[in-house]
Amino acid sequence: MSAIILFTAVSLAKILLAIALMVAAVRIFVGPRAQDRIIALDTVYIIAMLLLVTFGIGSGRLIYFEAALVIGLLGFVATVALAKFLMRGEVIE
Repeated sequence: MSAIILFTAVSLAKILLAIALMVAAVRIFVGPRAQDRIIALDTVYIIAMLLLVTFGIGSGRLIYFEAALVIGLLGFVATVALAKFLMRGEVIE
């Protein structure tokens, strides 16, 4: 019984995260300002990270969790760099 509940919950989470990923991707392309696009990009990498975690839970493989950690680190650095670029016009001082 618990395996069926786990499979159903993970499947539902994957579907809802995929829908959220599509909505955030639309915001990237039609965002009215650059700040909106950066926030949408931040949302996309967080959703991608959560999708990898749900794939890891579903399959039981550790490689998905490691990939989620890498995406989390690189996404944070990219967000900080883009925010700094919008504020000052340059990334490296």
